Amino acid sequence: MTPNVKSLGIDQMPREARVALVHEIWDTIAAESQAFPLSEAQRMELERRLADDDANPDDVVPWDKVKRAALARLKA
Repeated sequence: MTPNVKSLGIDQMPREARVALVHEIWDTIAAESQAFPLSEAQRMELERRLADDDANPDDVVPWDKVKRAALARLKA
């Protein structure tokens, strides 16, 4: 049986401890990022986006505008 949140007792941990655990788990995944190479489609999309950014450096949305929009969606 594969361990899960309930069998490991994670669902009983305080929220802050669960968030800290998620960060720890993510750090171990990030450390192994070479084990998850990009697919050819992902690599091409990344290259396309980088080229678009290089060609249009002023075509951006300021962070404060993005943040306001995200917070507005949360409040809706």
